[in-house]
Amino acid sequence: MDLRQMEVVVAVAEEGGFTAAAQRLGVVQSAVSSTVRTLERELGTPLFDRTTHRVSLTPAGEVFVPAARNALRAAEQARAAVDTVRGQLRGRVTVGTMQGVWADLHRPLAALRAEHPGVVVRLRQAAVTDIRQALRDGTVDLAVVALDRRQQRGLVTRLLAREEMVLVTAPERAVRLTGGKVTLAEAARLPLVDFTPGWAIRLAADQAFRAASVERETTFEVNDIVAASELVRNDLGGCVMPVSVAARFPDLRTYRFERHAPRWTVMVVRPHGDPPPAVAALLGHMS
Repeated sequence: MDLRQMEVVVAVAEEGGFTAAAQRLGVVQSAVSSTVRTLERELGTPLFDRTTHRVSLTPAGEVFVPAARNALRAAEQARAAVDTVRGQLRGRVTVGTMQGVWADLHRPLAALRAEHPGVVVRLRQAAVTDIRQALRDGTVDLAVVALDRRQQRGLVTRLLAREEMVLVTAPERAVRLTGGKVTLAEAARLPLVDFTPGWAIRLAADQAFRAASVERETTFEVNDIVAASELVRNDLGGCVMPVSVAARFPDLRTYRFERHAPRWTVMVVRPHGDPPPAVAALLGHMS
């Protein structure tokens, strides 16, 4: 058994199939299939159940893949340690992000690229529950997310941004204001553009409306910020979003909330323990 075989098996497991794994590894599918079959013969048991529609892990595969990830991670850390002694830094960092959460991530990524061009970064966008699981099983090294206190348990966190959320409407829509600001009740009387349940923006808005004992109905539900802005721009509804997101659309009208304003907290999270050198380098550029 060698590291390459482990890498192939992990790729098949993570990508959900041999074709996708081959594309990720930059090889032909037959090479992936052959590598897996060879390892299965060596282990004396299949690692995958193969059907015409999908590939899934067998019980043996379920225990093999986490162990293989640990071995690959250890090998990568050993290489990184040697590179560090030689004055070089290489490795791979997988960063998880949530829909709608960016927090100017391009800035630390650009700084890392300039300082350590040998480090490869992979971005993985997923729902918060998937990101937490990925942090636990090691498929994500760190994540930029919006979490509540309960979701932070078992993770090392660092605050990146905290801001209020605002109501955004088309320029021509007139919203009746209370004391120069809009209330959640006034916002709820508008047709509303909401994000898909599971989005951090939606979770924050839901919590604020519940805290204010205000019921609202969603007119449009989308999973894309640009789509939300187009619906708002064409006066099909208002949308509640963070100030930093609203700033991307300066042609739209923005209203602050009088009270019970939804809060938006973004942080970088990672598992406990000393991070690998490449991950530590990226963390050093995040503030």
